[in-house]
Amino acid sequence: MKVALVAPPYPLEEIPSPPLGISYVAAACEAAGAEVKIFDYIVGCYTPENLKAAMDAFQPDIIGATAVTLNFPAAAQILKTAKQHQPAVITMMGGPHVSFDAEATLRRHPEIDIIFTGEAERSLGQWLPIYADPSAWLSVKGVSFMSGGDFFSTGPGECIEDLDTLPLPARHLLPISKYHALGFPVSIITSRGCPNQCIFCLGRRMVGSRVRFRSPGRVADEIAAVLALGFTRINIADDLFTASKKRVKAFCDEIVRRGLSFAWSAFARVDTVSEEVLRLMREAGCDSVSFGIESGNPDMLKRIKKGITLDQARHAVSLCKKVGMLAHASFMVGLPGESAETLQDTFAFAAELDIAHGYHFLAPFPGTTIREHIDDYDLEILTDDWTRYDANRAIVRTSGLAPEQMNAFVDEVYRPIQDAWEAVKVRYKNGDCTGDEWLRAASEERLNLIFDVLSKDLIEMVGSIPSDTDNPVLELSRRIAAITNHEETFVARYIQDWAARKYLVFSGDNGVIRWFWAQNGVDDASLPGHPELVRADQGCTAQEGDCVIEDIGSARPAQEA
Repeated sequence: MKVALVAPPYPLEEIPSPPLGISYVAAACEAAGAEVKIFDYIVGCYTPENLKAAMDAFQPDIIGATAVTLNFPAAAQILKTAKQHQPAVITMMGGPHVSFDAEATLRRHPEIDIIFTGEAERSLGQWLPIYADPSAWLSVKGVSFMSGGDFFSTGPGECIEDLDTLPLPARHLLPISKYHALGFPVSIITSRGCPNQCIFCLGRRMVGSRVRFRSPGRVADEIAAVLALGFTRINIADDLFTASKKRVKAFCDEIVRRGLSFAWSAFARVDTVSEEVLRLMREAGCDSVSFGIESGNPDMLKRIKKGITLDQARHAVSLCKKVGMLAHASFMVGLPGESAETLQDTFAFAAELDIAHGYHFLAPFPGTTIREHIDDYDLEILTDDWTRYDANRAIVRTSGLAPEQMNAFVDEVYRPIQDAWEAVKVRYKNGDCTGDEWLRAASEERLNLIFDVLSKDLIEMVGSIPSDTDNPVLELSRRIAAITNHEETFVARYIQDWAARKYLVFSGDNGVIRWFWAQNGVDDASLPGHPELVRADQGCTAQEGDCVIEDIGSARPAQEA
């Protein structure tokens, strides 16, 4: 039994981690005896041709995808293409969007054979042995499907009580080197479940209202495995990491006891942190915590059932500052009853807190209280175009504000920041910025470069180079620079860095050097800290294997030195 799992395209600008959900699904499929491959189109270029070639090479019996609302249309189109290419393949989908829109999804997208709702790992384990017999699918809890024009559902899957029974996420199936080059943190979870009632959130409905914890030892095992893959920063993506002080202490004690050294961040609520908890986290390597405060208006907080007060937010932020931890606040625009006055309250409160913060627009996802009971709120949803559910622009209106006014508020808040940033980029381009400004601007340019390289498969596209090339790094850099319009010296710096870090390696045969991404990012083909390329297989000639990466110099301004 072969199972292909698709990580559908997701905007790199949204800072994606190596996909956690699909890694759990892959591990569950492997545990059920399947041979599994992940087709990762987050850090790779999706085209129908690429998908068809991958399917032809692997010949899966089943192909599945997971999706949030934003990239659901892309995921559905991928499964449609897969079904058209190999009609016998069974197509499946899971994730929060389809969990709460299953019937509409199946009726509109007949190319999807089965949907898994809620936590899918146990349901998958029960379904895979009988996947070829649709008449038996009703015996599995947590699935929905169509048969004879009728919709069938066995209800949501049961929450998995003992999370330690889950195999560790199958990150070995991901293109880890690409994620290393991208440079974003890797995510883990230490628990599932959320007891809170926020009307805009799916947390409690997707993974239950009772928090279930993984054992600290099991989490530490996963962290050790993540660090062995070369990651140095981890984001704990629990809905509520600080749900239990006792649990936080046990986790932090285990990290310290095992000597695991890494930087990490977590999400928390302002009413669940104390100085003791934050100090424990800080001593275990946590350097930042993010609070969803949502609004600076007390009535709004009650309306959305956030369950916090502004004084609790003030206190939590002051504690973070006291223990030397960075605090970040997230605010939401377009909540029910939003008005110019409530937005001004939020703006003033954000300024008072004096910490890093950001604004997001309400996206009323399927399954949220706010969407399912829209008539109870001063809110109008303006579109069901799921690609617009990215929280970057307004897609709702209230009696007091049109979407244009909501957009204008956020644009105005960010304008001074954006204007200052544009000035920094001008100074960077002219070579007269400070060292700190250079680092910030160069970091953005590096991200733009890696976005281009990954989203367009540029290494795969132009990475075959004649073996008599004097310097393969500079030749590869020249080709990428020509496509991306980045300066060749700038591109070469990062190609050189990725090669030195063993993210990029090469093999040679028949007079051609072929560059490619190492599978796990820690390929033994090159020597740590040494500016030589050592061949990635035994197909290279001595000349090809001895290619040296030249020092291409620094484009940094003199001020940084």
